[in-house]
Amino acid sequence: MAEASSGQRRRLEVLRVLVVDDNTHMASILRTVLNSFGIRNVDEVRGAVEALELIRTRSYDFVLLDYNMPILDGIEFTRLVRSGRDHGQQMVPIIMITGFTERSRVVAARDAGVTEMCVKPVTARDLWNRIAEVINAPRPFVRSKNFLGPDRRRHKDHVFEGTEKRIAPGHNAGAAA
Repeated sequence: MAEASSGQRRRLEVLRVLVVDDNTHMASILRTVLNSFGIRNVDEVRGAVEALELIRTRSYDFVLLDYNMPILDGIEFTRLVRSGRDHGQQMVPIIMITGFTERSRVVAARDAGVTEMCVKPVTARDLWNRIAEVINAPRPFVRSKNFLGPDRRRHKDHVFEGTEKRIAPGHNAGAAA
């Protein structure tokens, strides 16, 4: 794992993170790992309902979220955050932590608007890489009638030609993507 420079560590110290996990032991591990990165402002809740209440009243730099929780799972929580009009956190990065790696579940998480995923057992390196991604290289958000979430495309260096090329409004049609 890359070591954080003193400048990075100072930036990490000011981040506010919400950890949502019904497993006390896992939440404690996540907090310890975040603290080891220099992240000190960590709010921890045991369920998505509590997390939604906090999202409405506090601002977070990112959310670490368990997939499988009672009452409201991580997918439903993400959908509610992305569709919420009563808070300013619709575009907060959401890093989902899960032991479920079946394609259908990964697609469901992506389609709900999850920003990144970490597979259990989570290593500090995996978590660091996901955090660095959402903080240092955030993906633009896509807003449509049926979706609000991070752009699903990972690579912007492809050049597409022909009539099937999609161009975002306001971009130069002749420029390479």
